[in-house]
Amino acid sequence: MQVIEHVLAHGVTRVADATRLADVYDPATGSIQAQVRLADADEVNAAVAAARAAQPAWAALNPQRRARVLFRFKDLIEREMDALARLLSSEHGKTVADARGDIQRGLDVVEFACGVPHLVKGQYSHGAGPGIDVFSLRAPLGVVAGITPFNFPAMIPLWMLAPALATGNAFILKPSERAPSVPVRLAELLAEAGLPDGVLQVLHGDRVAVEALIDHPHVKAISFVGSSDIAQAVYARGTALGKRVQAMGGAKNHGIVLPDADLDQAVSDILGAAFGSAGERCMALPVVVPVGERTAERLREKLVSGIAGLRVGLPGDEDADYGPVVTAQHRARIESYIQMGIEEGAELVVDGRGFTLQGHENGFFIGPSLFDRVTPAMRSYQDEIFGPVLQMVRAETLGEAVALATAHQYGNGVAIFTRDGGAAREFVDTVEVGMVGINVPIPVPVSYHSFGGWKRSAFGDHNQYGMDSIRFFTRTKVVTQRWPTAGVAADRGAAFLIPTSG
Repeated sequence: MQVIEHVLAHGVTRVADATRLADVYDPATGSIQAQVRLADADEVNAAVAAARAAQPAWAALNPQRRARVLFRFKDLIEREMDALARLLSSEHGKTVADARGDIQRGLDVVEFACGVPHLVKGQYSHGAGPGIDVFSLRAPLGVVAGITPFNFPAMIPLWMLAPALATGNAFILKPSERAPSVPVRLAELLAEAGLPDGVLQVLHGDRVAVEALIDHPHVKAISFVGSSDIAQAVYARGTALGKRVQAMGGAKNHGIVLPDADLDQAVSDILGAAFGSAGERCMALPVVVPVGERTAERLREKLVSGIAGLRVGLPGDEDADYGPVVTAQHRARIESYIQMGIEEGAELVVDGRGFTLQGHENGFFIGPSLFDRVTPAMRSYQDEIFGPVLQMVRAETLGEAVALATAHQYGNGVAIFTRDGGAAREFVDTVEVGMVGINVPIPVPVSYHSFGGWKRSAFGDHNQYGMDSIRFFTRTKVVTQRWPTAGVAADRGAAFLIPTSG
């Protein structure tokens, strides 16, 4: 059976403990298709040492030359797009078309990072004081690390590594052990693009590797995406050690539907946002909030009809709307939340449990589920289910609907469906959520803005990608300079006073 290895600098030991392996499944068949090597603390230490050795020369390259490596990397990803998408799909279970989108949204950030010569320009003030000039520059942190989840095996690693490398850092990536092959292939493509040995390394692992990276004194920053409980723990552990940490957590995004909305378009958008990628997205739309009983009844009828037309199929099926979930354990977790919703008193309108695909009965498939009359007191509403389960919470007014999204522990994304500009403006001004869509069901910002939620959806002061990523992976140095002027005697007394601009 294939064993997926780390991508480490030349000379770094690749196998510390041959018994530490994790299974990688084919979600469509339920079979084990490979195993992945899990790093221990010694391998983490060796990788960090290699990264420290490689980073100064990489940082010393001018930004334009670093950008050229990223330009070549972008070209190679585009050349390999189809193969990468199929590889991603084979381990995650999302459709090949969805996998292409995963890669493309990461590639957008690579394109953004190619502009690093402009992005790291500092500021300059001539004549800030008598003969004094002041300028600032952005310096890399050194060795930084990224810890990424299974649900976006290409996009989120690219969100992290592109700005980190562009700004002159060495980067150690710890991807999810459930979907490790695409990160390995991306590292190979970066090497082909001309990235020096040791500047990027991929370490597979579990909690052992994660804690070793966080605790290592020469890892200066941690970028993390995962569940909120782990995000909070990573943030607390890293910041206690004086590190810079951005830790993105879970979500429970709401879609608010006003009576004047284009209901057919809203339903189409909601179905895609709720069930696409089997709901395994932090920007999925698992809660819909119709305003008014008439809106709720009309919406419910259209949702039931739309769900009946969804196709759950193999990842390679071009007509499939979504494929299997990532593991049998995750499917069981989703089904346990469906049962929880029933026991809490919600009305299960469509039950997706027990779904099988002929010829693939052992695959990790689950059909779409719809709940109505869900209330905020229910745990199934409070928690992130992370599967193809849509919950309807009815509201009487826009204010009540906004209050639901604002009061929830998660504040990643939210959407409103309406033709009323005034209502949309009120919604934007009052809802306490980090990313807002107006008639856009999955409001993931474009690459030159930044991605990040509020409340328990994000820990730290910097968001992912965009200018926030440049700030996160660099630190600012400000220089105040004065040059001696010939024939002008120094004022010795002034040297004992605090400098002023006067």
